Amino acid sequence: MSSETSSLVDGVVARLEEEIITGRLAMGARLGEQALADRLGVSRGPLREALRRLEGRRLIVRKHNVGAQVAEITTEALMEMLVLREALEGMAARLAARAMADQEINELEQLVAVQVEKERRSEYSPEYQSPNLDFHLHIVRGSRNRQLHEMLYGDPLSFLRVFRYRGSALVLRTPQALAEHRAIVAAIAARDPDTAETAMRSHLRNAHANILANVPR
Repeated sequence: MSSETSSLVDGVVARLEEEIITGRLAMGARLGEQALADRLGVSRGPLREALRRLEGRRLIVRKHNVGAQVAEITTEALMEMLVLREALEGMAARLAARAMADQEINELEQLVAVQVEKERRSEYSPEYQSPNLDFHLHIVRGSRNRQLHEMLYGDPLSFLRVFRYRGSALVLRTPQALAEHRAIVAAIAARDPDTAETAMRSHLRNAHANILANVPR
């Protein structure tokens, strides 16, 4: 695959991933190749490779006599993912309290300060695929554990990002969530692993309860 084709495929993957996560492509939606290729302005070759990658990320499935469609998930499977996320991110916060550099903690504090100010001005909104604005990603990176990073941000839990985005879009939870962010950062800055893990787990339990309460049954 040429670098030009690879770049084209990357762009299609990013576009479709965004549409799935933000809900513009609904769960279970069929993905007709020709119609999709026409809409995205690409040939079917790069589109098929993009769909293959998204299938590897478990965002798309292929069904006999149906073709490609956006993946769906049962409430039970979602609950299992949320339990796993709480355990892994709790551990990430614990490790970050020990391993995060002072500069990284400063950046995390600044990120939360920006979020709080946006919320105060009623300008806060969920940010899709903005690594520099992903509070949780900062902490996972700061844990210095590549396996944790891969498990949380790799293919196995990719579909969880759909619900993370939609949960963050519920404005009524924003003030509480940001207060919880501040508590997590304070524990990490104090180099207190126990409190950091406890604060992260509490934050995620609240967030997950919010997600589950808004999942269509």
